[in-house]
Amino acid sequence: MRVVLAEDLFLLRDGLVRMLEAFDFEIAAAVESGPELTKALAELRPDVAVVDVRLPPSHTDEGLQCALAARRARPGLPVLVLSQHVEQLYARELLADGTGGVGYLLKDRVFDAAQFVDAVRRVAAGGTAMDPQVIQQLLSRRSSDQPLGALTPREREVLELMAQGRSNAAIASQLVVTERAIAKHTSNIFGKLGLPVSDDDNRRVLAVLAYLDQGR
Repeated sequence: MRVVLAEDLFLLRDGLVRMLEAFDFEIAAAVESGPELTKALAELRPDVAVVDVRLPPSHTDEGLQCALAARRARPGLPVLVLSQHVEQLYARELLADGTGGVGYLLKDRVFDAAQFVDAVRRVAAGGTAMDPQVIQQLLSRRSSDQPLGALTPREREVLELMAQGRSNAAIASQLVVTERAIAKHTSNIFGKLGLPVSDDDNRRVLAVLAYLDQGR
């Protein structure tokens, strides 16, 4: 699996390269600036891009904007964004085109290599990997909506885990219930939110995220 990595801090960039290579990823390029990222994504066509939000020369949202431009040129390009903070605008822009292969992780909340590698693989496969704090903020922004208010506490818990990119099996394992129980909860959630039911985990997650992203 070929990765383009963009991170301006040398020690962090080098550490990410070594970690990903240890898990058999091929680093197609490891760059430190927006222009370098734009060139690498266009020329190397990686399987996934792992991108810091703030890159030179602007040190604002250069990394994200480069990734979004690359996704417009190559729809569906898997992008995993790394950030220091929860920025709803960044999350919304990333989700705006409604295609798969997106992730948003907070640097100080990635606690081990396995967690990060799982997120990269999930995004590369067309899935999602969203930090729980990002989901919490998206939910809180719509907390007054009547459909969300109709969810039971358990259904809301399942919704949050689903929006993070978890499968029914993973949710059932975390909540210590059966997959059948989770399937019933997800069916109820989709019914209350007026969303089309799907057996495809990625399509289901994207539908939930698109719903949470409405009304910006």
